[in-house]
Amino acid sequence: MKKTNLYSLMAAFSIFISGCASTSVNTATTINTIPKPPVVKVAAPYIENGIDKSIFAKSQEERVQFLILHYTAIDQPTSLRVLSEQGVSAHYLVGDEDPIKVWQLVPENRMSYHAGLSEWKGYSRLNASSIGIEIVNQGFKDTPEGRIYFPFPQAQIDRVITLVKDISARYQIRPEYILGHSDIAPQRKSDPGPMFPWKQLADAGLIPWPQPAEVAQRMSAFESQLPDVKWFQQKLAQYGYGVPQNGVLDPATRSVLVAFQTKYRPAKFDGTPDAETAAMLDTLLANLKAK
Repeated sequence: MKKTNLYSLMAAFSIFISGCASTSVNTATTINTIPKPPVVKVAAPYIENGIDKSIFAKSQEERVQFLILHYTAIDQPTSLRVLSEQGVSAHYLVGDEDPIKVWQLVPENRMSYHAGLSEWKGYSRLNASSIGIEIVNQGFKDTPEGRIYFPFPQAQIDRVITLVKDISARYQIRPEYILGHSDIAPQRKSDPGPMFPWKQLADAGLIPWPQPAEVAQRMSAFESQLPDVKWFQQKLAQYGYGVPQNGVLDPATRSVLVAFQTKYRPAKFDGTPDAETAAMLDTLLANLKAK
């Protein structure tokens, strides 16, 4: 009886073991068929000097917003000496001797002292937000017959255009923010002067320009009824100039008109508000608003 019970127990245990083995295999098979969740890869943060730089803010832009063109009013050797050794400087100097040479005097990520007291579209002290390009040119000389301005060699202008294209593309500088020193400081500066060919920069797609057909279309209305001084002051301010808003043709307003005319109508820049100046200004503003 004991022997029989032993055999029975052994048989039952064998059946139990085989059943467990069968269940274990089935469970493993079932587990292997369950789809695994995807592996999410988390990029390691970029750490430099203990600072996490992996997050890039959306709301930002380049510090360089303006590009300002000047003439030096002195010769090339003197320009180099003054801009490198004295209290004024520029990021670049474009020479006038053949072959034309360009010097970088200040790194673009540093501030140079070229703009001085300045204003454009409400921004002031433009040294901090601009790149300055000085162009070697004697400026002008006064003679008994009147003031004579010195021309710019075409090879020099070609180098200036190439340089402006490069800088404006890298910093995405707006065309209306490529300016002359006289634009941002019309009460005290006249460079780069009436001989500087701004139209060539416009033809290269670098700055806005009042197209003759549009100007002519607007001129007839302004010839019939010339706007008052307040209109000119308001329009010049809308375009970017720092100009009085008093409705008076005072010396400060005339200086701004001279700066505008020197750039867009160098054949006549006497600071007098006239129909052509009004049409040019109105055309420029209309095109800027249309963008």
